[in-house]
Order: sequence, then structure tokens, then C-alpha cells
Amino acid sequence: MRKFILFMMISTLLTSCNSNGDKVKKEVTEGSVKVTGGKIWYKIVGADKKGAPLLVVHGGPGAPHDYLEPLEALAEDRPVIFYDQLGCGNSDHPTDTLLWKVERFVEEIKILREALKLDKFHLLGQSWGAMLATEYLLRENPEGILSLTLSGPLLSSPRWIEDQNRMVTLLPEKIQNTIKRCEQSGDYSSQEYQNAVQEYYKIHLCRMDPLPEPLNRTNGKMAVNIYLYMWGPSEFTATGTLKSADLTGELHKIKVPVLFTCGEFDEATPESVRYFQSKIPGSKLHIMKGCSHSHHLENPGEYTEVTGRFIKSNE
Repeated sequence: MRKFILFMMISTLLTSCNSNGDKVKKEVTEGSVKVTGGKIWYKIVGADKKGAPLLVVHGGPGAPHDYLEPLEALAEDRPVIFYDQLGCGNSDHPTDTLLWKVERFVEEIKILREALKLDKFHLLGQSWGAMLATEYLLRENPEGILSLTLSGPLLSSPRWIEDQNRMVTLLPEKIQNTIKRCEQSGDYSSQEYQNAVQEYYKIHLCRMDPLPEPLNRTNGKMAVNIYLYMWGPSEFTATGTLKSADLTGELHKIKVPVLFTCGEFDEATPESVRYFQSKIPGSKLHIMKGCSHSHHLENPGEYTEVTGRFIKSNE
């Protein structure tokens, strides 16, 4: 078994409200674990709860966990574990690009699981985190994983790119022309291109105005270097190492209970997520009306009710 170093943990109390509006105190534990390339930070909300833990894998690549804070509501009856992948957020920030491989990010989940002694737990991946969670289940040890929730999942980069390109054609012609011109010239840093990208994001990434504070926090700490290296200059322009990644052909191997979620206007389109669902017999799908890729932020009550019910049904 891989040796690891579990660093000093810090415990605090978090006060939040349950579904009835009653204040509930949740014990919060923080710590760090050594992985290849440095240390990764984690936080356990509801560390004193007795239910099977939920491990949450954030997206990006390079988008720290902050934007997933609504999932803390699931800690009423179980520990909810967040962590920042190496290179972003509260974790170490090495610069070696050899570290930015899917296999090494999957290894983080393995090491964190060993460090926290997660014999039985639920796994939830959002966006790029859905690819990591699925890769872990397929490549490592699926034993003890009680359920898998995939929210706005990136499971096929070619299909994702195809979907984004189609949705770009629905934008106003002026914005389409700006995107096309800047992509042809490679001028991704111009303000004109960035403004056009934001118009797309307002529809498909997060439809809230102003943006919620947890998402702003993530954006402010985004590891842009990792995102550019692994994905590209925007959600609809993939030039990085993930541009050919595709797990579609292996989804049938998944034998644990699976829940898919997406928004009506999600970058992970309902049509594509429904297709992924068809590859896993018995899996479930919940589409959130009026929502986008950030459906857990746009309607946190519905999201946590649906995911919480699914998780409880698979204890």
C-alpha cells in the first residue's frame, strides 16, 4: 500500500440551516494529505455524523471546491468531504506540467480515500470531476462505493465540443462572428473574445446575475494554467490534453447505482447526459428546468433534495 502522510487536522463548528430552517451545527475538520507532486487540502463538513461519507470531486480542471458549497446541506446526516485538486485552491501549486494527467488526479482520490479510511462511501463528481470520479471507479477499487452521482458530467470531450459548437451557433450573429474570428487568429486574450465568451457563459455556465459568492470565490482562485493546459481557452474551445478523452465506451462496466443531473441549458446537454444514462442500466437522470451547468447553485434546494434522496436510498 502506498505510504502517505496525514497532516494535522483542524476542527471547527459550522452553523447552517436544515430543510426546515432550523439551525444545525456541523463539525468541520480540515487537513492535508501528501500526494505525488505536493499536498492536497481537504475539508470534512459534518465530521461527527454517522452516515456513510460523501466524497465530492470538483470540476475545472483547476476550479477549487468553493462553488460546490451548497452541497454542505447534505451533511445533516453524513460527513461531506471536499478537497482541492493539486495545483488549485488551498492545495499546493506545483508548476510541473507532467503532473497534469488524468491518472495522477485519479491517484489523488485513491490516496485521500486511504488516508481518511473510507471503506464505504458515496462519490459525487461535477463536470470534469465527473470524469475523474468515473475513472476512479473504473480503474481503481469500486468496492465500497455505495453510489455515484455525476452532475453536469464531462464524460466525452468530442461530444462536449460538438454540443458547445452547436450552442454557439444559437448566439447572436455578432457574437458568433467575434468567436470565429478570434479562434481563427488565435487571439484568445482580447477583450472582444472574452466578452463574447461571457455572453455564452451567461446562458450555459451560470444564469444567475450577479454571480453567487461561492462561484466568484472559485473564479478568483482558478488555476488558469491547468485549465489552459488540459482543456483550452474557453468551454467551447478545447486545445489541451483532454480534447480526445472519452469514457462513453466503458460506461456499461459501471455496476454501482448512478444518478445523473444536469440543467435544461447545461453545457452538458440533457440530450448527451440522457445518452450517457442509456449506457448504464438502472441509472437515473434528473434535469433541472431553467438551470445551466451551475444547477446546484441556481436551485440548491432542488439539487440537494434530489441528490440527498438518491444517496439515502443506496446506503
